[in-house]
Amino acid sequence: MPKISAKGLCMPESPIRKLVPFAENAKKRGTQVIHLNIGQPDISTPKIALKAIRNFKPNVIAYSHSAGNQSYREGLAHYYQNVGIDVDHTQILVTTGGSEAISIALNTIMDKGDEIIIPEPFYANYNGFSNAADITVKPITSSIDNGFALPSISEFEKLITPNTKAILICNPGNPTGYLYTKDELNALKKIVLKHDLFLIADEVYREFTYDGKKHISVLEIDELDQNTILIDSVSKRYSMCGARVGCIVTKNKEVLETALKFAQARLSPPSLGQVAGEAALNTPKSYFTEVIDEYVNRRDLLIEGLNKIDGITCPKPSGAFYCIAQLPIDDADKFAKWLLEKFSWNNKTVMVAPAQGFYSTPEIGKQQIRIAYVLNLEELQNAISILEEGLKVYPGRQ
Repeated sequence: MPKISAKGLCMPESPIRKLVPFAENAKKRGTQVIHLNIGQPDISTPKIALKAIRNFKPNVIAYSHSAGNQSYREGLAHYYQNVGIDVDHTQILVTTGGSEAISIALNTIMDKGDEIIIPEPFYANYNGFSNAADITVKPITSSIDNGFALPSISEFEKLITPNTKAILICNPGNPTGYLYTKDELNALKKIVLKHDLFLIADEVYREFTYDGKKHISVLEIDELDQNTILIDSVSKRYSMCGARVGCIVTKNKEVLETALKFAQARLSPPSLGQVAGEAALNTPKSYFTEVIDEYVNRRDLLIEGLNKIDGITCPKPSGAFYCIAQLPIDDADKFAKWLLEKFSWNNKTVMVAPAQGFYSTPEIGKQQIRIAYVLNLEELQNAISILEEGLKVYPGRQ
């Protein structure tokens, strides 16, 4: 019998999606499942983007340029200039979502056996992208005790070897909601320049910052033009996850030229997604004002409610729409399955993402869950109550 590749066998399961069969069974039993496990916002996509798709006139949905439509890239450049990032359209490569942007970036700058340092917990698919690229993740653990702040540079230094090629951050962070400060980015700058590394920054949650805090892009940091690669996407910004349009932005010409070769191999990014993405660039500021106010309300309700439950610790995130909560349980995987298989409250239960899958270091995060507060206030309040009631009777409570 033919054998599956070693790479395929090592490909990690998604901690976000692996419990889907349990949720489906719960629904078949008539239990309503509140999905806190996935970052699919219930926020409406901007009307201007939906209108552009409806009004699409060509008789053929054709390939675009492999780098993306020039008009869209020019629009993106204007968007970045308006948020303090000085780039032009020739420094932008449109991709099939932020996922492909990360995958292309890793394959562009790294070879088999190279190492990338990533603060954990991190977006779980970074493990999968790295596995597919035959590179090694060297995790550096941040702590829930200080809200998942950037570990000290001395800890980064301990991990650097001749094979170290890059550092990858998500800012604001998925799954923690942590927003890096300018001092933290400057600390990364020093180590990047000292060891001649690339700094990849996943900035797809740029718009979602709270409490008067401001997002600072790696492309705003002086002296890093040749070292930085920005990853972006329309998915969360405009609640357009299904459009599957992202981009790579870099001032390093060689990186961009090499990335384009990978882009040519997959022909072109989605044409209709680019139509929607280009239109979405004209979304009124009022849209973001309303969306951010809504996320702040959701965050405040959730974090306050969770921290009132005996035994739960949950830092208050400054960005994105995720949080990590420490629970008084034996194992978050078991707890998540138990909620879906054995427990309901008022005929409802919740689906959470066990946080261990967001760590690369074994056995860390075993008592933690990630929650995406992408649902309305009523649903979030129900979810808090379900977790509180569930913890009272969970057999593995500690």
